[in-house]
Amino acid sequence: MTSHPPAACCTVGVKHEGTAVGEIKKIGDISTYFSYPKDKSTHNAILILTDVFGHEFINVQLIADQFAANGYFVVIPDLFYGDHVLLNKPEGFDIMAWLQNHLPPQVDPIIETTLKEMRGPLGCKRIGGVGYCFGGKYACRFLKEGKLDVGYIAHPSFVEPDELKGIQGPLSISAAETDEIFPAAKRHETEDILEKMSVPYQINLFSDVVHGFAVRCDITKRREKFAKEQAFIQAVAWFDEYVKA
Repeated sequence: MTSHPPAACCTVGVKHEGTAVGEIKKIGDISTYFSYPKDKSTHNAILILTDVFGHEFINVQLIADQFAANGYFVVIPDLFYGDHVLLNKPEGFDIMAWLQNHLPPQVDPIIETTLKEMRGPLGCKRIGGVGYCFGGKYACRFLKEGKLDVGYIAHPSFVEPDELKGIQGPLSISAAETDEIFPAAKRHETEDILEKMSVPYQINLFSDVVHGFAVRCDITKRREKFAKEQAFIQAVAWFDEYVKA
């Protein structure tokens, strides 16, 4: 694999303060968070594929609102049908047991349905995919013609080499200096794969942060806050170049 399976570090973090400005509606039977740009246009869109905390986690909703403030229509589907992980679960929580109910046979159809709605009734012309942790695997799986046009992933979990080799669009990656799931060896494996491909790619490595920093770091710590903000800027710049182009 180009990244390891989820582990305990995937279930911890800091909840951020703020008030989300988007709204939760349904796509079929899928609870979905929507955040709109100022002009309400849906042409340039972002599909956020979340970590294990799901679409109702305030941290990811605030990130969605930030993307919207930068001119994107943002959609976050519930990848887990309500069975998301609670932040900072007890030490005995078995994430691998939980994961058995949330593998591609369960998750892929949710993303397929969401993309069909975005490409159809919602009127999206170009779609960038954001994958945080758990969602990084699926951002790669769907970075294909007619699905996602552009990809950005941060500290991805359990991405298979063939999934990375199968991408058909530009991919940007934010990585943490300390990450049991996406350590240096896996980053280098990822680089080896990408450099043999024809798609544009980017990998940024951030010091002083750990797995999950782009969503749930401790923003009272200056270096963590800086890294989180720079990772977001990285994503926006990537989408401005390849989604809005």
